[in-house]
Amino acid sequence: MNPVVISVCIMLILALMRVNVVVALTFSAIVGGLVAGMSLNEAVSAFESGLGGGATIALSYAMLGTFAVAISRSGITDLLANSVIRRLNGKENSASTTGLKYGMLFALVLVTMSSQNVIPVHIAFIPILIPPLLAVFAKLKLDRRMIACVLTFGLITPYMVLPVGFGGIFLNNILLKNLHDNGLDVVASQVPTAMLLPAAGMVFGLLTAIFVSYRKPREYAETSHTKASQETQEINKKNIVVAGLGIVAALAVQLTTGSMIIGALAGFMVFTFGGVIAWKETHDVFTKGVHMMAMIGFIMISAAGFAAVMKQTGGVETLVQALSTSIGDNKPLAALLMLVVGLLVTMGIGSSFSTIPIIATIYVPLSLAFGFSPMATIALVGTAAALGDAGSPASDSTLGPTSGLNADGQHEHIWETVVPTFIHYNLPLIAFGWIAAMVL
Repeated sequence: MNPVVISVCIMLILALMRVNVVVALTFSAIVGGLVAGMSLNEAVSAFESGLGGGATIALSYAMLGTFAVAISRSGITDLLANSVIRRLNGKENSASTTGLKYGMLFALVLVTMSSQNVIPVHIAFIPILIPPLLAVFAKLKLDRRMIACVLTFGLITPYMVLPVGFGGIFLNNILLKNLHDNGLDVVASQVPTAMLLPAAGMVFGLLTAIFVSYRKPREYAETSHTKASQETQEINKKNIVVAGLGIVAALAVQLTTGSMIIGALAGFMVFTFGGVIAWKETHDVFTKGVHMMAMIGFIMISAAGFAAVMKQTGGVETLVQALSTSIGDNKPLAALLMLVVGLLVTMGIGSSFSTIPIIATIYVPLSLAFGFSPMATIALVGTAAALGDAGSPASDSTLGPTSGLNADGQHEHIWETVVPTFIHYNLPLIAFGWIAAMVL
């Protein structure tokens, strides 16, 4: 009757039944609070107290959606998509199509990974880049579940092993700091090294998704997004220049201020002053941008409330303590159960970055008590936190890909993003994380 286990299970069951994720998160959080012995008013109060934690993220995504609409108005993404489509036209033989298909997938992996460190915009590029490419995906008959796995791989793997950008925040500012705070004597260079083997599980999952699970062609209904344009539309060169300046301005301001909100606002103002967006159209563009990203925002706000209830119940601590007393001296079983608990916690909270402070306090002493080495402890805590990020309905690593792939309404969040990424990344992560705990 652990409140965390019950809440996460209820949330996942409701989501798999296609109940709205916001409703699933809210209902399961209240049930979890009641199971923990809280009154209804206390559970609701705890949920509401956490909502503010997701407000910044929600506004960030609303502004990013507005920025994405402004970029699409400039024609720069259409120019990119049309150039790829022109390469496809007249090259219908299987060899050239296969080459372009895998070239496209490789480019998507590089772009997505770069969004975590080289140009740290996180998921901001997805609603800008992916919708114009839906026509290319449709012409190549690419299964969008594969594309979802590709995007999620690029959003998660870099922060697990590369200590720059978001990886620097995850590995150094959060993971290393919490390990030190809980008495583990390790240095910064050991952290990414310990995470290499778990990250290999991500690579295994990616290759499985591309070459095994979703390699067969899949047809999609023709819409304005999936219809490959046969005409070369006249692109306003001035708008392309303004778009370039807007993107640079948004990136520069975001890196300077550390705020996606201010960065997106700066980019949008460049588009407005540059004449791409007329002043009288700004309201319409903002409305479309909010509509594009509103669901992500509401889910992230609800996830923050869910996390607040879970923390207040103390369910994570009692769950780990119950496991530790029942395991005995079985070290392999201890490693496996610690990873499974990490999976449950992260899938509920939806953020690996927010999970580490919760589990490190319990996992570091527990790992040392079972005789795990410092490197194995790093791998256990880091993998337990990263677990669930790929398969959580409330994670931006799944919400981001869905926001781009569902631009034409032909990609369902739970069954076509969350379930595929859970199978291809969470299961290998458990296996490779367990191996790392045993051999390091």
